[in-house]
Order: sequence, then C-alpha cells, then structure tokens
Amino acid sequence: MTKRTLNIILIAISTLALVSIVWWLSADPTKDLTVNLEGADNRGAGNAFVQEVTIGENFEEFSTKYQPMSETWPNFRGADRDNISKSPVKLIDKFGPEGPKIVWSHELGEGHSGAAIYKGLAYVMDYDEEKRADVLRCYSLADGTEQWTRGYDVAVKRNHGMSRTIPAVTDKYILTIGPKCHVMCLDRETGNFRWGLDIVKEYGVEIPFWYTGQCPLIDNDVAILGIGGSKMMVAVNCETGEKLWETPNPNGWQMSHSSVMPYTFGGRKMYVYSAIGGILGVAADGPNAGSILWQTNAWTHSVVAPSPLCMPDGKIFLTAGYGAGSMMIKLSENNGQFSVEVLDEYLPKDGLACEQQTPIYWNGYLFGILPKDGGALRNQLVCVNPSDTKKVVWTSGKDMRFGLGPFFIADNKMFILNDDATLTIARPSTKEFILLDQVKVFEDAHDAWAPFALADGYLILRDSKKMVCIDLNI
Repeated sequence: MTKRTLNIILIAISTLALVSIVWWLSADPTKDLTVNLEGADNRGAGNAFVQEVTIGENFEEFSTKYQPMSETWPNFRGADRDNISKSPVKLIDKFGPEGPKIVWSHELGEGHSGAAIYKGLAYVMDYDEEKRADVLRCYSLADGTEQWTRGYDVAVKRNHGMSRTIPAVTDKYILTIGPKCHVMCLDRETGNFRWGLDIVKEYGVEIPFWYTGQCPLIDNDVAILGIGGSKMMVAVNCETGEKLWETPNPNGWQMSHSSVMPYTFGGRKMYVYSAIGGILGVAADGPNAGSILWQTNAWTHSVVAPSPLCMPDGKIFLTAGYGAGSMMIKLSENNGQFSVEVLDEYLPKDGLACEQQTPIYWNGYLFGILPKDGGALRNQLVCVNPSDTKKVVWTSGKDMRFGLGPFFIADNKMFILNDDATLTIARPSTKEFILLDQVKVFEDAHDAWAPFALADGYLILRDSKKMVCIDLNI
C-alpha cells in the first residue's frame, strides 16, 4: 500500500467518524415514542383500570333455618352510629376460668370487614381469593350456619387485606360496598339482587389506597354514599336504584376511608363527610336535599379513616393517623346559613387523636386510643373533655396499651380489642380507668381491627383472617 493510498483511507475514516458524531448529536432518539399523558392509561384522576363487573351475578343458598332474635346492629357503629349499644341485655364483666364462650368461628379472606346483625342473622362482606370474587355472606347468629352468599367476580390483590367495610341492613334491604367501590343492594330476607352501582366507572372516583373503607348508610330506605370524583355525594332509592340527588364536587375532593355520618344541628338534618380535601355537610332533606350546607378545606390530609364525631352543640371532632393529629371545628347557624370555625388543631402527641377507629362520645366526654406517634401516652386509652381535647382527664396507663382495634360501650361496660385479639372489659368512667377483665379470645391472631357488632348478647369480632362470635350473656 502506498503512502498516498494510506492517507486517502485515513481521511475517509476520519470523515465517516465526523459524520457519525454530527448525526448522533443532532438525531432525536424519541421521535418514534408517544407521550404518556395522565389518564391515557385509564388511570388519570385516580381511575385505575376499570374491570367490567356484573354486580350481584353470583348466588348460593345453603340453609334457610336459623333462630330468629329481636335485636339489631344494623350498620357501622350500631343503629345510631355512635358505637354505644342501647340494649337492655345484661352482659358479663368477667370471663371466668373457662375463658370466653366462643359460639362459632369462620375463616375468611384476608381483610378487616366487620359484621352487621339483623334479628338473628349476621352479614359480612368478604373476598373469596379462590373464586376471585367479592362475597356477602349471611350467617345464623346463634350457631354460625351459613345461609347464603351473594357476590360478583372482581380482581383484587392483597394490600393489607382486601374487604374492610360493614354492610348497612334494614328490614327490607342490605347495602354493601366492595374493595373497588362496587355498590350492591339486595333484599334482606332472600338475598335477591336489586341493583348495583360501579362508582369508579360512573363517577371517575379514585379508589382509596388500601381499598374502600367507607361503610354505607341507609337512611329512610335511601342509600347515602360519599364518593368524590365528578360528584361529592349521591342518594339512591333502595327500592328502584333511582338516583334521587347528586351533590356537586367543585373542589375535586376524593373518597376517603371515613364514613358518612348523619347529624342534626340548627334545625337541619345533614350528612357530614370527611373527604380527602376537606369536610362538608350536605342537606339530607327538604327542597335543597343534596346541596352543600357548609364546607371547609381547613382539614385536609391524604389518609383519613376515622369518621367525623358530631356533638350536640355544633362541635365536630376530626382526627386521622400518619401524623395528622386532630382538629375541633364548630358550626354556627343563622337564618338557615351555616358557618364553620376552627377551634383547635394539634399534633397527635399533644392531645386526643386516633389513627383508625372513631372516638366515642359518652356522658359529655370523648374516649379514644392514641396512635403510635402519640408521644408518651401512645397506644393508651384516654378520656378528654370536648372543651379542651389537649387536656387528658385520665389514661389507661403505660402498662395497659392497645393497638388499632375497635372499642365500644354496652351495658355500662367498655369492650376494647387489641391487635392480637385480646379482649379487655373496662368500666366507662369520666374519672378514671377501671379494668374489669382481660382475655385472649383466640391464638395466633393479628390485625384484629374490624369494628364490633353486638346483638342479643352475641359479640362478633375478627382478626385479619378469622371471624368469631362470643356469647356475653350472663
């Protein structure tokens, strides 16, 4: 090879290299890619993939024999949604050496859904992992015999459990909400399907993290649902499935884990809902039913599980976990117009706060279990006066701490369930904590968080995978 030929080859290689560098620097490697716009994958505004679901399609009947009874625990927190039983039935205050009298138990899909009870029948929303279906189960309260199931196929993955809501039950109807916001209305006696509503599909609702936690409400044969999305709240005729009214959602608030609470104040009946974005009161009746009576975005947290605790004087106590703490607001009414004032707001270490369960208002005082970030009093049961919820009247003490489980009052006794299904009986008092007894209901339990249900002396509780009925009758 001559020197001249070698120079020509080197010049050609150099030229090719220069052209390649210029092309690499000027070329757009993304020209054939498409922009992933929010909502283009069917997840925008919180809309996860919407599966086509035929609500109520599956039904199985197993038995029609059960022992009728007289009492009910018809929905979340009982008939008055205050977690206080009004039953005259006398209950034990000590378990004795034989321990709790377990009447029946059933294995369930992983979750935290509690039961509703109606005159001898218990209803629980479950997720059947084998069938991949939401299932409403009906049991005999007296012996646990399964009567029937009604449900629908839907794909749900574990996320600290799946089902976590409580049905609303009346003499005529049963209303449920599944993990992915599917609403189902049935005839109570037969389990026959009446209507269904996919509120994600219809209203563009964002399914809450950890799935639906809101427990539905039936008020005068009308289903009341706090939804978020394109509407804030909706009322549906239980008989026909007809939408009676829809509350606008101008602020774009979203569904929380909190439940709608009925409240009467200033001569107006309303529905109070603590959404993601704020809290509001919606007119429950009259010509403006479904309209917003008042609202405030002063209370805004990304995870809200406890429901608003509405007191007779217009005060509403709000609390949530994950460092949110608490807020006390007060309604005022003047010629039918409502205003909202923030009275106090503080961190969980500075006063009464709850992470998951809603506090109890009893004899003019508030009772609740402080969250894990509640400072030196963390996980203790505390009593406060609503006039100053940062001033603790008494605590259960450092040797008597509880978890995220439920608590309620019945027969002048307070029942408290720890995460490991240890059941405590205390005497409710505005002066001091009075321990009566404590027992482990069953072994190897964990995450026993579902709210209680009580009727005719039978107490239903559960951990994440097992539901148990205890006879508390004297």
